[in-house]
Amino acid sequence: MAMGTASPPLVTILYAEDDEDIRSIVEITLQNFSDFRLIICNGGGEAIKMADKSSPDMVLLDVMMPDVDGITVLKALKQREDFQNVPIVLMTAKVQKHEIEQFKALGAIDVIVKPFDPITLADQLTAIWNQYHTGHHPG
Repeated sequence: MAMGTASPPLVTILYAEDDEDIRSIVEITLQNFSDFRLIICNGGGEAIKMADKSSPDMVLLDVMMPDVDGITVLKALKQREDFQNVPIVLMTAKVQKHEIEQFKALGAIDVIVKPFDPITLADQLTAIWNQYHTGHHPG
């Protein structure tokens, strides 16, 4: 690996979560412990609409949402040319090994397990981002 190949900065995260309490925790945490700019969506349908307008650096999706679930959003975004190189991370309480493998096979770069530690969430997302950029070589 060449020297000086630092990851570009992670700035904008498109975040979809239907649970208001969890959404608030993530919003407060990321605003207090990071410089990320969050685009917050109440569900998957809104996330798909906001994806058109926002050009996020990363997408963070809850798996279980009543309107459009995270897997459906993941598949929809991965079909779009402008989202081919946007890392998508899923959040879920369902974390059996085969499910995590299935999520990654669909295109998620990582899975954050609920309940997560709010204090370390920003660091966790930054680590996922850096790992994606150092281990991902298109072409």
